[in-house]
Amino acid sequence: MDETIFKENKDKEKFIVIDGNHLIHRAFYAIQNPLMTSKGEQTNAIYGFASMLLNIIELDDPSHIAMTFDEKAPTFRHEMHKEYKGTRKPTPDELKDQIPRVWELVEKFNMAKFSEPGYEADDFMGTLATKAREEGMVTFVVTGDMDALQLINPDTFVVFPHKGYRDPVIYDREAVIKKYGIAPEQVIDLKALMGDTSDNIKGVDGVGVVGATKLLNEYKTLDGIYEHLDEITGGIHDKLANGKEDAYFSQKLARIVIDVPCEFKKDDVKISRLDFAGLEKFFDEMEMRSLQRRIKKMMPDGQLLGENQMSLF
Repeated sequence: MDETIFKENKDKEKFIVIDGNHLIHRAFYAIQNPLMTSKGEQTNAIYGFASMLLNIIELDDPSHIAMTFDEKAPTFRHEMHKEYKGTRKPTPDELKDQIPRVWELVEKFNMAKFSEPGYEADDFMGTLATKAREEGMVTFVVTGDMDALQLINPDTFVVFPHKGYRDPVIYDREAVIKKYGIAPEQVIDLKALMGDTSDNIKGVDGVGVVGATKLLNEYKTLDGIYEHLDEITGGIHDKLANGKEDAYFSQKLARIVIDVPCEFKKDDVKISRLDFAGLEKFFDEMEMRSLQRRIKKMMPDGQLLGENQMSLF
């Protein structure tokens, strides 16, 4: 992780917004050999989720924290496009069975949770980051979804977990440009052009990442491309002309909402006291001895979580 970004923002309150769905799935697939309790309950997603959450708290030392989740109900994007995310494989039963335990774990962390039918976790991440910026806070969005890169601004950064969050990668504007060849504000238009198979967003037929990036480097935006369509020659001209409607529809699907109607109070997302006793009991029941030992080490009588913890500042 680039510690420079943390140091440059050391005087601001640090708000960590976590993509809960991504963390759960990452934890489940990261541990290849399923962990089981002596009673036969599978726990690899629960263990990985808890471990990463503790790493985030210990290493980043946030002043505020929240978690966002997707709901089972369809979103406004499904209403626009019935096939939205229709190509995704169903969640394995082995993971589904662990999700109630993950919810129980989040409760014991006393962490603010945001979700609502009709919206995705991404929309709450964008909304919370926007509201936090208005409050003078700096936000670090923890996710593995490239879509979130569109949220980056001088007060909002995106963090991709790696190695159980022991070696996360942090993206600011310069890092996005260096890695992908486009700026954060161009991410939406990149998807509008090239589509996204994981979300079943069509894009423009025949336009891939290389062609889309080249067009955006030259014309900056989707509007700019179509305003100068007559200057574009060859087969790419015909593809763009035929795919204009698909491009603008895909742009709507790709744009993260930053104004979900929800109540946001700084005190509600302020990092609170862990339910140390509850967590120790939970980890004991799940037979997670290493996590139980970690919690015991974090138990200085009544201290607020985050005090005297390792910090990157």
